[in-house]
Amino acid sequence: MPENSPFLIALGAFLLLGLAADAVGRRTVIPRVTLILICGILVGDQVLDLVPAPLHDRFPLIADMALMMVGFLLGGRLELSALREDGPQVVWISVLAAVGTAAVVMGALLLVGLALAPAILLGCIAAATAPAATLDTILVYGGEGRFSRLLAAIVAIDDAWALILFSLGLAFVGFLNGDNHFAGTLMEVGWDLGVAVLLGLTIGVPAAYLTGRIRPGQPMLMEALGLVLLCGGLALLLEVSYLIACMSMGAVIANLAAHHDYPFHEIENIEWPFMVVFFMLAGATLELSALGQVGVTVIVFVVARVFGKTSGAAIGAALSRAGRPVRRWMGIALLPQAGVAIGMALLAGERLPDHQGLILTVVIGTTVLFELTGPVATRFALDRAAREEAA
Repeated sequence: MPENSPFLIALGAFLLLGLAADAVGRRTVIPRVTLILICGILVGDQVLDLVPAPLHDRFPLIADMALMMVGFLLGGRLELSALREDGPQVVWISVLAAVGTAAVVMGALLLVGLALAPAILLGCIAAATAPAATLDTILVYGGEGRFSRLLAAIVAIDDAWALILFSLGLAFVGFLNGDNHFAGTLMEVGWDLGVAVLLGLTIGVPAAYLTGRIRPGQPMLMEALGLVLLCGGLALLLEVSYLIACMSMGAVIANLAAHHDYPFHEIENIEWPFMVVFFMLAGATLELSALGQVGVTVIVFVVARVFGKTSGAAIGAALSRAGRPVRRWMGIALLPQAGVAIGMALLAGERLPDHQGLILTVVIGTTVLFELTGPVATRFALDRAAREEAA
């Protein structure tokens, strides 16, 4: 058999399955993201084992490219004109949803007897969300209402707060263990976020003025994709957050490029095929065995995370005087959780080798659950909020 044929056959099949999932998702209450993840599980290693090794090995590259586009699109929704009105709500809700979740999960785990160090880190990990799944659900089912606009802006900065919380948690745990790395950890966070934002600004400012000049009024797919890959690739080279870098670049272009808005339309047009392959491979690599190890810790983590997200977002919405739909449904819309949490868990396991098995089992098991059910919750919240806004 030719070397490339399994790769091409699987890639074509994935795209057609994504098309079918899109059609089914528009006619049922199950979002297309969840349907694709389920398809990925079925064709993955633990069920049918149909994913060829060449495609499986390219998952990190495909994931990076898909999330770079997600960051760019999220940044495009951070327009100053909207943030002048929504800024207080975005800040209050995102901060309290993250901090509230971390505090509630940590407190609940301590109550059931978990040691302080893993409880702190698991609480911080619980604050992370899934920007890719949430953005896709917004694009397909969210419409243009205020709730959708707020949700997109909150998700854009949510993982930044989670990263800060997790870094602070690592520093505090290190301090408890006698490691004096608190200042160093804070400097690493500042470098990661600061350099990522600076990179986005450095590329975004000239791009805002130079793009759209070669063929005025024509779609600019090459420009948009070139900018996203250049910015994301440089972020990887500098070992900073490519999600934050691409988001910053997207925000700059959205606010400064008054003569066009094509880059965002063009990325939306090509993003979905990448996302289909990304979610299919994500489903294929989900560790279903972790769900078989469900114990009290996992159950407590899930319940506490749901309560923390919903209560934290509701308090933030109330303090910022957001409307009733935002107070009632924003926390539910923020329930998806994905690969960022697993990355944090791997790092937490390195710092706490005695608790590595527990941390990884809890995070992988709950990520499987939230990755499958989170988009359903987000779609439900979008539908309910849209009805209340229209009433």
